[in-house]
Amino acid sequence: MEITAFLIEEIKDPTNIIVGERYEFLLDVEFDEEDEIASEMGIEIRAIIGKNENEVSLVNYFIIDKKDDSYLDFALEDEEEAEIVAFAKEQLFPTEPVVE
Repeated sequence: MEITAFLIEEIKDPTNIIVGERYEFLLDVEFDEEDEIASEMGIEIRAIIGKNENEVSLVNYFIIDKKDDSYLDFALEDEEEAEIVAFAKEQLFPTEPVVE
């Protein structure tokens, strides 16, 4: 799985019920052609990411076939979920350049 483009939007909680922050990540991803989830028009993953202090977690996700905007009934493998969490961490906690 390769993330080729993304958008991030913070999800506001007007009720203040949710602990921490929530973000929606829209990820354009490419899968190997031999993977059964692969699609000619591409796949989009809508991932809900939770951030509480320095912890980032994958709350939920939806896999969408961009050909017809249909939701696919697939589950990501554990390492693919971990890749999304690592990507989200990079975006939410960017590293500062080292000044010498």
